[in-house]
Amino acid sequence: MDDEAIVSLYWARDESAITETSSKYGGLCNHIANNILASREDREECINDTYLAIWNAIPDKHPNRFSVFISRIVRNLALKKYEYISAAKRNPSAVTSFEELGDCVSGTDSVESEIERKHIEATINKFLWRQADEKRNIFIRRYWYLDSIETICRCTGFSQSKVKSMLYEMRRKLKRYLESEGIEV
Repeated sequence: MDDEAIVSLYWARDESAITETSSKYGGLCNHIANNILASREDREECINDTYLAIWNAIPDKHPNRFSVFISRIVRNLALKKYEYISAAKRNPSAVTSFEELGDCVSGTDSVESEIERKHIEATINKFLWRQADEKRNIFIRRYWYLDSIETICRCTGFSQSKVKSMLYEMRRKLKRYLESEGIEV
């Protein structure tokens, strides 16, 4: 079933929308949650919460790209769950991803307003769309989906040193780009 049909089911408040979403995007949701949460039970809870969040959000919103809409919800819920359950216990891959990006886009007190957050998001998106497809995809896999370096290497066929080098260079470019756009890093 295509995305428009699934969204229409949500608008009609048809419960089969959840089944169709799970059928089409369950693997994507599981992949995102799996990269953030260690426990199978936590992942399942997060994915179920995602379907509820979609159910509650759709009447008010009409997502342009349903897969991105779902990805954002599952990622945010998984990160909230991760933060809640792991004060001392950490998923090393996720922590490393966030630490790597910390030099480019740290959360400072001056970046708390919603308007500024959206400006930063739009600026990062503009930067990413100016990059070569393979670099952009590797960057997104690492920092959005929180894939490990090893997973990225398996998917791309690149060596670890090449992936690490590409990510390092992209972070440097992103930092310079953000600064050139007047965003304090």
